[in-house]
Amino acid sequence: MKQLLILSGKGGTGKTTVAAAFIKLSQAKACADCDVDAPNLHFTLNKDIPSEQTPFYGLNIAHIDQKQCAQCALCLRHCRFGAIACKDGVYVVDTPACEGCGVCEAICPEKAVSLVPDPAGAMMLYSDEKFVFSTARLKMGKGNSGMLVTEVKKRMRDSAPPETSVAVIDGSPGIGCPVIASLSGVDMVLIVAEPSLSGMSDMERIIKTAGKFGVGMAVCVNKYDMSEANTRAIEAFCKGNDIPFMGKIPFDPQVVKTVNSGRSIIDVDCPSGQAVYLIYNTVMSLLGKRETLT
Repeated sequence: MKQLLILSGKGGTGKTTVAAAFIKLSQAKACADCDVDAPNLHFTLNKDIPSEQTPFYGLNIAHIDQKQCAQCALCLRHCRFGAIACKDGVYVVDTPACEGCGVCEAICPEKAVSLVPDPAGAMMLYSDEKFVFSTARLKMGKGNSGMLVTEVKKRMRDSAPPETSVAVIDGSPGIGCPVIASLSGVDMVLIVAEPSLSGMSDMERIIKTAGKFGVGMAVCVNKYDMSEANTRAIEAFCKGNDIPFMGKIPFDPQVVKTVNSGRSIIDVDCPSGQAVYLIYNTVMSLLGKRETLT
């Protein structure tokens, strides 16, 4: 099973819109949304109720047993993160501030403090005999996003129907931990760029990041006609760095209406959908060539 990852250097480039279109065009039997901080691919795929939902536990956090606590305040004085407070004479843990370092547990003479698993989010799997969609949602302020993304991809692979040839993965924007975890083990990355100065800078950053993994890359530009000069600059950058340029998608007011109705741009006759169709064929051809080479 080949894995195609779709990324962008910044949010708002249309990455998820392109990913949803690729899933429809390829009739993918396996796909995943690895943007665990703000997943929304399920809206376009019309997936409401997961067939399986599992809690995700991040780092352990401190818990104070009030029956054991002698109110000596040692935990409060030694916590470097300000995660312990005294409220109405009771010592409590500020869960979002706790880093799980374990100093409070080690310093407590009454053994009233322990480190316990912290529910940091939830993993959702939508599956049947012919299709699997894996995603997750991280709670606000929680870490371990990379670990959660790794688990999302693993669940997709383990549940994919045997005949699955290509899996499409919608990654997170930027170059943080979830992106790095998304890049691991994939066969090709399609970067959706935006023809703005910030978009070009962010595109170069994600290209450098993906390059560290030795993954095959390709680039397309969304809303190219917002700045044709910057689009030409992106094409020149790709040519100068031997990165295949897949094509250009025009600005299309119909995209917002289509996505808000829970459909993909492939489901309607529109300029952006036609452009993505051409890009899809070019990307699949390139992915097939990479399969031959490897």
